[in-house]
Amino acid sequence: MKNRECATIGRNAAVDFVGHANGVPAKIDTGADSSSVWVSNIVMSKDGVLQFTLFGEGSPLYTGEVIKRTDYGVGLVRSASGHLQIRYKTTFTISIANKRVRAMLNLSDRSRNTFPVLIGRRTLKGKFIVDVRVAEYTDTKKAKSIQLSEQLAANPYEFHQTQYLKERTKGRT
Repeated sequence: MKNRECATIGRNAAVDFVGHANGVPAKIDTGADSSSVWVSNIVMSKDGVLQFTLFGEGSPLYTGEVIKRTDYGVGLVRSASGHLQIRYKTTFTISIANKRVRAMLNLSDRSRNTFPVLIGRRTLKGKFIVDVRVAEYTDTKKAKSIQLSEQLAANPYEFHQTQYLKERTKGRT
C-alpha cells in the first residue's frame, strides 16, 4: 500500500468504537504487536457467549453497556511485567483519523494505564503512518516532570524534603 493512502496519526489519538464509544484516548504503540482495550466484568455464559463491558466503573467512558460476543478467541500475551497472561480477544470496528478499520483487540484490565486503548502494529500496518511529533492528548507525566525540575532548581533542599523523601516513604508504615 502506498504511503499516500495511509492516514497520518500521532503517538496518541482519539478512537471511536463504532456503535459503542466515541473519542476514546488511545496510545499508538509501534513497539506492540497487538492492540488492546480496557474491559471489565468479563463473564462466559454456559452457552459460550462472552460478555463484558468497555472500560470500568469510575471511568468517564464507562456506560455499563454489556457487549456479547460469540466471535472471540484467546491468546497468550506477555504483560509489561514480563508475565504471560491468557486474554480473550475479539474484533471491533474502530475509527481513527476518520478511517474505519476492523481490528482484533485483546480484552484486558488497563485501569492502571494512562490510555484505556493501545493500538499496535497489526492494526496500524498498511493503514496508518505514525508521526511521533503529533499528539492529540498532552503528556501529563512530562508536564509533571517539568514542574518537578523547576521546583528542584528553585530550592534543592526544600524539593528533597517535600518531594523526594515523601515519594520514597510512600507505602511504608
